[in-house]
Amino acid sequence: MASPSNSSTVPVSEFLLICFPNFQSWQHWLSLPLSLLFLLAMGANTTLLITIQLEASLHQPLYYLLSLLSLLDIVLCLTVIPKVLAIFWYDLRSISFPACFLQMFIMNSFLPMESCTFMVMAYDRYVAICHPLRYPSIITNQFVAKASVFIVVRNALLTAPIPILTSLLHYCGENVIENCICANLSVSRLSCDNFTLNRIYQFVAGWTLLGSDLFLIFLSYTFILRAVLRFKAEGAAVKALSTCGSHFILILFFSTILLVVVLTNVARKKVPMDILILLNVLHHLIPPALNPIVYGVRTKEIKQGIQKLLQRGR
Repeated sequence: MASPSNSSTVPVSEFLLICFPNFQSWQHWLSLPLSLLFLLAMGANTTLLITIQLEASLHQPLYYLLSLLSLLDIVLCLTVIPKVLAIFWYDLRSISFPACFLQMFIMNSFLPMESCTFMVMAYDRYVAICHPLRYPSIITNQFVAKASVFIVVRNALLTAPIPILTSLLHYCGENVIENCICANLSVSRLSCDNFTLNRIYQFVAGWTLLGSDLFLIFLSYTFILRAVLRFKAEGAAVKALSTCGSHFILILFFSTILLVVVLTNVARKKVPMDILILLNVLHHLIPPALNPIVYGVRTKEIKQGIQKLLQRGR
């Protein structure tokens, strides 16, 4: 391993992750809530996946999309949190080049995959409320399969250049990443080359993917709200909106945390580095922990499925 020195010209073979460089004494205290949130996220998403798999009444397009969301959450958590906890508990700071760039790829691709899944779920709710008679013919299992392929392929292909461009940079000096994760810009800053192209591509690709998804989600809910306001039957509007409640709450969690991360990074000179690092870690943990809980609490069919699953285990 190369010595973390700015004057060194020896190519580095691995990086060192330094979580909370100014407040490393926090790590042991922070590891407890992070580990509890990690266990909650893994347990809740795994339970949801098993419930949807075993309960025949949940073999419907919307729940298949929810399964995809849970699967993305599980992979994202496993990619980020175990390494963070290993640093906190065992001081295992080193990470190899391949592992670092693989983590970078998963983080950069799975985030827009989640937003794209929310977008498809918003379209599902739009068809269910605005075109209920056509819903069975439009939202089919074949539609979900095609949408899933689109979600994975679009985001994997368009975000793959980010870790590729970063891996092609020449690293000949400092190898200490002041972050808990291999974030693109945190790694790129250590290179001896100009990484302007890398930075521009990430900005354009990120805002294009996430921006288009959030715009289409907003458009879907605009049409849904307009259709609901035209309902004349008593209680029909409330019933229709209640079917969107869980999905809307998940989008609110996702977009709010994403907005906080973006704003703090824009104002990074005014926000302490440790706060930025903490927000980046929580962004990969809080939504995966809350998503299955929100659906489990608000969806009658899922609650019944979980109850049946628990009864089978007795």
